[in-house]
Amino acid sequence: MIKNFFENLKIPEKGEIFETVLKDKNVVIERIVSSENIEPKEYIQEQDEWVIVLKGSAEIKIGEEILYLKEGDFVFIPSKKPHWVLKAEKGTVWLAVHIFTC
Repeated sequence: MIKNFFENLKIPEKGEIFETVLKDKNVVIERIVSSENIEPKEYIQEQDEWVIVLKGSAEIKIGEEILYLKEGDFVFIPSKKPHWVLKAEKGTVWLAVHIFTC
């Protein structure tokens, strides 16, 4: 079955929408859609995360480093590493891959 990653996008008025696209064994793939009204929240996850901006742009903080991501930029966030989304362009679309240890 073919699905389209950009189909039925809902842009939240505030924060972000997280949708699981695939869950299999030790991997979870999410589609994240950001509003321009982001209240920075600290994330400290038990799993590694690889994330890419597919549409839009964002400013994130990983540890003490601030990164500006545009379409096509991706980063790896190790487990237990504090990170925040500081700003995002309205309608920014992310693909996040969460890798859990077995």
